[in-house]
Amino acid sequence: MKKIDWYILRKFIGTFIYSLMVLLVISVVIDITEKIDDFLEHNLSLGFVFMNYYIGFIPHIAALLFPLFIFISVIFFTSKMAYRTEIVAILSAGVSFRRFLRPYWVGAIGFGAILWVANQWIVPKANRIRTTFETKYVKDQKDQKALEDKSMRIDTSTYITFGYYDPNYKNGSNFILNRIEGQNLEYILRADRVTYDTATKKWKLEGVSERRIDGMKEVFATRPDTALKLALDPSELIEIRNRQEGMTTPELREYLAKEELRGAEGLSVYYVEEYRRTSAAVAVVILVLIGAIISSKKVRGGSGLHLAIGIVISATYILFMQFSTVFATKADLDPLLAAWIPNFVFAGLAFYLYLRAPK
Repeated sequence: MKKIDWYILRKFIGTFIYSLMVLLVISVVIDITEKIDDFLEHNLSLGFVFMNYYIGFIPHIAALLFPLFIFISVIFFTSKMAYRTEIVAILSAGVSFRRFLRPYWVGAIGFGAILWVANQWIVPKANRIRTTFETKYVKDQKDQKALEDKSMRIDTSTYITFGYYDPNYKNGSNFILNRIEGQNLEYILRADRVTYDTATKKWKLEGVSERRIDGMKEVFATRPDTALKLALDPSELIEIRNRQEGMTTPELREYLAKEELRGAEGLSVYYVEEYRRTSAAVAVVILVLIGAIISSKKVRGGSGLHLAIGIVISATYILFMQFSTVFATKADLDPLLAAWIPNFVFAGLAFYLYLRAPK
């Protein structure tokens, strides 16, 4: 790294931090104006709101717009350098364009690594703080929707079905438990009512009938009530919107493994979230290179033209991401491919622009 590299890198870091701070201030102000009525209704102090909400909201919004704002920042300071003919002077001194991009590579990889670490552990924990506060103080307090004919697999051999389950009262009816070993059904339990006991952490059953099957033999029994210890918590029966955003990557992988075992459906959104956390970090590198290449040439429109091009490219990137996510969750597009399609497309664009850039 030479002096000119440190000069460019300082501009890179300084411009991005300044842009990010401006973005966060604007985002917080807009969010306060939208939620001020809820804060006043619950008589919440400014300190309480900040420590229990904005300490989670700020990392969330920063990570969400991190790649796009770093892209705009690169375009802004690089176009300024091009307008002052600094880049012309650097290239005229015998520095190759590939060598000129070295500080951009360093900055992009550094910021990409920061975003990757944040997406894996920091941002999910911040999202828990944010969503917990919103559920309690901001969003309408609506009862959880009751479930009907909810079936799942809770371990390698046990399958359960709730004919009806109310998560607000942690009870249900028409409960069925089947235990299958290999290809053989060995045990069936039915209960008229089922309730979760928070003290003992067991499921209490009423109106119980049991069938034990051993080849051609079958034993039938009934009992008024019993208690079962199941590998199932009532919270797992509640549909939580954007649950995946509040899980760290190890927690998300553990959840997916458990749900796959249970034969759950609709897991594409969880897989997209897992893969997106890495693809977003790689997108930082790609967008930085695109921004550096398109804004390094001095044009008559100056920074304004470069920024306009940058906004168009940013909007296109968001559009690609939204389309691929929808196809993964609503159609049969592989979640890994859905998370990486925008990066593949824009990596190709970066390579094309590099070949066309003045050397």
